[in-house]
Amino acid sequence: MKSPLLALPGAVPAEGADEGVAAHYGNIFREQRELAEGRGFVDLSHRGVVTVTGDDRLAWLHLLLTQHVSELPPQQATEALVLSPNGHVEHALYLVDDGTTTWAHVEPGTQQALIGYLESMKFFYRVEVTDASADFALVHLPAGSTASADGAAAVRELPYGRDLFLPRAELAGRTAGYGPAAGIWAYEALRVEGHRPRLGFETDHRTIPHEVDWLDSAVHLQKGCYRGQETVARVHNLGRPPRRLVFLHLDGTEEKLPAHGAEVRLATDGGEGRPVGFVTSSARHHELGPIALALVKRNVPVDAVLLAGTVPASQDVVVPQ
Repeated sequence: MKSPLLALPGAVPAEGADEGVAAHYGNIFREQRELAEGRGFVDLSHRGVVTVTGDDRLAWLHLLLTQHVSELPPQQATEALVLSPNGHVEHALYLVDDGTTTWAHVEPGTQQALIGYLESMKFFYRVEVTDASADFALVHLPAGSTASADGAAAVRELPYGRDLFLPRAELAGRTAGYGPAAGIWAYEALRVEGHRPRLGFETDHRTIPHEVDWLDSAVHLQKGCYRGQETVARVHNLGRPPRRLVFLHLDGTEEKLPAHGAEVRLATDGGEGRPVGFVTSSARHHELGPIALALVKRNVPVDAVLLAGTVPASQDVVVPQ
């Protein structure tokens, strides 16, 4: 769905997974600084919105998700995953319950597959699952924003801001009072800085939650009874994940950022060395310069200089060895 906010002055459309919203509005560093200082908003209306209603909704979701949600208090934000039987990440949900409805936003275009899975697991539970993407749109306000959330159907309060579920028909009018618009590039730069994984970027078909630091935010280790739980428990208790997420400080002399999927090698092995991982996300940060996240083999030394594509990079530990 194409956002009406692409009609704002200076809007440059995003491509790929974020098609439908603005990449930026003319100055990516200014937009980042505004967000970092608690001003403005980000149009995330391309993301999928799923709602679950019914008396059994939380108890039912508790059986399917990695997070403990059976007693989720109203208005408390949380994250959760859907795993494959082998424990690989299939879906990431960003949740809040308002007392009668559980709201979730998900990666663009993934809501139908998620709903298909949820529908197949309804059985006798009193729940109703709805794709609400056509009726509601997501907007992000940064931490420190004084913009009013009045008119939002639901709000997720987070350490780094607020996610607002707004009526899609009112998107342009509601956001007019939120301050300057920031594009998805600014939002992504701050996400990379915050080491926050994103489905389809920091994940592939083999990813387990431990590799990208989702154990802290999206997995409850004391609950069972969900698909893939055996893998989560086994890797946590008996071993270590085969890969780990790292934060990269990229050499600023290169003009181009390494693309998603660019191979990562040890700098000592040179450009023809054996790959030890791949770049998952990269961005230009208003203070840190070029940065990236990468998924590398667990045994890569934490002090090793890496090559992200052709770009030299030092690493900060996100997931310990």
